[in-house]
Amino acid sequence: MIPLILVLLLALVLFGAGFALKVLWWLAVIVLAVWLLGFVFRSAGTGGRSRGRWYRW
Repeated sequence: MIPLILVLLLALVLFGAGFALKVLWWLAVIVLAVWLLGFVFRSAGTGGRSRGRWYRW
């Protein structure tokens, strides 16, 4: 009975880790897309010559 519980617990942990990693990959892709869109839509700087940063830091 103990080995069966350990195998089921291991399967549950691996399934949870796999699901979390998949969610993190999608989150990383979304953040990358927003970051790249920031370069496209950033505002022009003073005089219109140089383009400023779209983020504050």
